Amino acid sequence: MPGEPLLLAEGLSRGFGERESRLELFSGLSLALDAGEAVAIVGPSGCGKSTLLHILAGLDRPDAGRVVVDGRDWEALAPEAKARWRGEASGFVFQLHHLLPELTAEENVALPLFLAGTADGAARAAARELLARVGLERRAATLPRVLSGGERQRVAIARAVARRPRLLLCDEPTGSLDAAHAAGVLDLLLGEARERAGALLLVTHDPGVAARCGAVLTLSPDGLSAA
Repeated sequence: MPGEPLLLAEGLSRGFGERESRLELFSGLSLALDAGEAVAIVGPSGCGKSTLLHILAGLDRPDAGRVVVDGRDWEALAPEAKARWRGEASGFVFQLHHLLPELTAEENVALPLFLAGTADGAARAAARELLARVGLERRAATLPRVLSGGERQRVAIARAVARRPRLLLCDEPTGSLDAAHAAGVLDLLLGEARERAGALLLVTHDPGVAARCGAVLTLSPDGLSAA
């Protein structure tokens, strides 16, 4: 529908534990993210930022509320349909990289393209171009175990944008990067979202990273509020 948010969350609640030991991370949380927006979520460690991103990506389920992505209600989708949409139209950057150890940096970045049926040569060429954009063109043939933590993070970011998704969800995408590489990664993420008429939602502890987004929201047990 025209004017419909790319990402909509309504009344989300999530907690862990039972009865007296239960910890409520957030309750009644709502969020609308339109195409073209870049939003940063901040808050203290342990407040539920990563859990929220996983719920928005359909990787976790809320205790209450609903998530609608590009007009699709996550709860109404079968697991196969969720996985297909995530592969086609969304990109997720995890804190812990999740690179396949037996694949080179180039192959890790090209993997989403291989799975989409892109020809081997074209997929590898696109992967090398993305690695160059994050300053790793000379590390294309390197296995993850030989890469530094920051290099692995940049490979994961290049992989997340390989299929040029409309929605980018990023969990501390610059957490292990120096200032120069962090700036370059943000340029890539913001540029991809803008060029695809998409949106970027990222979690960060870095005020400088948050400041480059169009809006900054603070997560608390009561939900999201303008920072």
